[in-house]
Amino acid sequence: MKASTAQLALSLAALAVAAALVFIGNGYQVYLIAMVALTTMVGIGLNVLLGLAGQVSLGHVGFFGLGAYAVAILTMRLGMNFWPALMLAGALAGIVGMALALPALRVAGPYLAMVTIAFGFIVQNGAIEWRSLTGGANGITGVPAPVLASHVFSTRDIALLAIALAALLLFLFDRFATGSWGRALRAAQASEIASRSLGLDLVGLRVTAFALSAAAAGIAGGVFAPLSGFIGPSAFSFFQSILFLLVVIVGGAGTTAGPLVGAILVVLLPQLGARFAEYQLLAFGAMLLVVLWLAPDGVVGALTRRRRRDYGSGRALPTGRWSPDESGGRMLAARDLAISFGGIDAAGGISFTAKPGAITSIIGPNGAGKSTVLNLLSGFYRPDRGAVLLGDHRIAGSTAHAIARAGIARSFQTSQLFSGLSVAENVRVGLRGHRLGSLFPLESGGREAGERRAAAELLAFVGYAGDPDRRADDLPHVDKRLVEIARALARKPRVLLLDEPAAGLGEADTARLATLLRRIAAMQIAVVLVEHDMGLVMEVSDHVVVLDAGRCIAADSPSAVQRDPAVIKAYLGEHGYEPRPRAVPLPPAREPALAIAALRAGYGEVEVLHAIDLTVAPGEFIAVLGANGAGKSTLMRAASGLLRPVKGAIRLGGADVSALPAQRTVRQGLVLVPEGRQVFPELSVSDNLRLGGYARRSADLDSEIERLFARFPQLRERRDQRAGLLSGGEQQMLALARGLIAAPRVLLLDEPSLGLAPAVIARLFTALAELRDEGVTLVLVDQMAGMALALADRGYVLEGGRVRRSGTAASLASDDTLRQAYLGGGAAP
Repeated sequence: MKASTAQLALSLAALAVAAALVFIGNGYQVYLIAMVALTTMVGIGLNVLLGLAGQVSLGHVGFFGLGAYAVAILTMRLGMNFWPALMLAGALAGIVGMALALPALRVAGPYLAMVTIAFGFIVQNGAIEWRSLTGGANGITGVPAPVLASHVFSTRDIALLAIALAALLLFLFDRFATGSWGRALRAAQASEIASRSLGLDLVGLRVTAFALSAAAAGIAGGVFAPLSGFIGPSAFSFFQSILFLLVVIVGGAGTTAGPLVGAILVVLLPQLGARFAEYQLLAFGAMLLVVLWLAPDGVVGALTRRRRRDYGSGRALPTGRWSPDESGGRMLAARDLAISFGGIDAAGGISFTAKPGAITSIIGPNGAGKSTVLNLLSGFYRPDRGAVLLGDHRIAGSTAHAIARAGIARSFQTSQLFSGLSVAENVRVGLRGHRLGSLFPLESGGREAGERRAAAELLAFVGYAGDPDRRADDLPHVDKRLVEIARALARKPRVLLLDEPAAGLGEADTARLATLLRRIAAMQIAVVLVEHDMGLVMEVSDHVVVLDAGRCIAADSPSAVQRDPAVIKAYLGEHGYEPRPRAVPLPPAREPALAIAALRAGYGEVEVLHAIDLTVAPGEFIAVLGANGAGKSTLMRAASGLLRPVKGAIRLGGADVSALPAQRTVRQGLVLVPEGRQVFPELSVSDNLRLGGYARRSADLDSEIERLFARFPQLRERRDQRAGLLSGGEQQMLALARGLIAAPRVLLLDEPSLGLAPAVIARLFTALAELRDEGVTLVLVDQMAGMALALADRGYVLEGGRVRRSGTAASLASDDTLRQAYLGGGAAP
């Protein structure tokens, strides 16, 4: 039995017991039971919003109050029967919720909470001020009881009505949450960009969730009016909104039984200490802290956690042949695409064509604009100029979900699987796309069975051999890649965009991926591949487009691209750079300043570095080179303490620093100048330097800052200027100066030339040559391989997280190993 089905059955059984207790309890006990049922109803509505959509509302008491006042006014002032008044109350709350959602969903985080808080205050204070309609602060008394077939409802009858409505809403919530709408909302909560890439309109989804949530609260308020017989503004305070939210959090957001369990705890527990009513707020605060500490998933979430660990049926995948839309693929054409960010051209005049049945790869060094182009093609960026054509249709400028519906699917550089869903449910979100069907599906077979079968066939097609009912966040990395491709194929796309699908894969898995890509292209789907594994690119590509600094520098067959001088220059940098030789020879070999042995590191379950060995002598200049994705920046982050935990040894001057966090590693003298400069933009140049010297024990920073200004005179002129207003080259000089002021024993530089103009790069490397001659120990990662080797004493070439080659700079510069590492095997001068 599914967890949600079991929770629904237990919840309905508990409500049946509550209904039986109504007949034997006294008046006060019956009232409490009714309040538990009404609070459950509001909690169910909030569960749609918080548990499924991931949106927080702190003003739901406003919808509860709207429902109560609507029933009271319609029945007392207009003489309407209770039953149509109750339906109108729910409809009113839903419409107001929908109207509130449109502006509220334009903001996120605390701003969304503030919007809903403001709404709750508006309802409460509006009820106070609109005396002619609401009775003002005195409220409305004598709200009539419901009448059905001349039978006037007693308190017990109203309690039974509340229980029946709570049972109905629980059933509807279960149908909603386990259906396509619930999956879509949980998908949007887990990854907005992946949801949009599958054609989901997130605004429409969340507006619907907000409306349903508000309607449930409005109906609960409508029943509360005759139950209480009196309603006033004091009953709809902000504190009540907090209690409603507490019901969902304590019970378990997203679970079927959570609102009922939370309502029982929140309504009934205070009755045990009624004589200590003045400490009620303190008790609720303490309960919330305890729950968040011991059971962050709520009571029901904690009870089902063990079941969740065993999530999966162990069912084998069926053997079936998946096939895309019979209409086949369409040609994708980019025409003069351009976009800039903050005045910097990320893509300028890029044009290429991706044909059906062919694999078109987009490659280039760091910062070339590859991911930017994919975002332009899939609608996540709107181009400043240019066109994107899918067949004969212009799609540039359309929203991401509209482009997905037109037939373009994609995967992402980092896994964007919907973590709260199973493997099969991830694929089923893609199968449904924006065609979500009924809000509350009642059928158990038919289309559901067909979707499960189609999802299983897709998973088998991509080579996933695991359990389709396993949670996506529990998958190994290679399976996440396969499931993400299966989910994209579920859209039956005409064009498939893949962003680094081989990242983190071993050789065997990469080989299987290559086979899969060829099978996909053979189905007349146009495949556009962005990938750093040059071996894979050169093996599977029919056409290769090379970008550099946002512009297309080559577009040809793989073999022609490998020989193109412009491509070689883009990857390896200038070979004609000849700095002055060392002013002072290296001292005789001593104990290494930095020694890395058998280093393994990665991100989560993805191991990026595999047993790296590297040594740096005092005063030595080491260049670490390799293609994008080889593990260079990961090595810098692991050595500097920014990436923990790691396996292996990192020794600085003989002391093991492999377990130290970054702030302590800096104090030991291992200092990183990070990729992208990472200056503090709101602080002045001087303040940036003072922060760089924070770890120094010397209090005299002023003289050191003056020495750095003498080294970088352009910074002296801007010492009081905000760092964010500096040019890219000036920011890089500031980042270098900030690293030097920390008095490093070893200075790590991660891609310092990235995004800089050639003249600025030349000045930067001249500064590095001066530091080398002054005896500063340097480890440089940089895309300008030729220039780096012209300065370095020795170098290491990384490929796939391993050291492929090491030696003197001269030997590496004349060896074809480096060119092969950047451009794939078989590259030739």
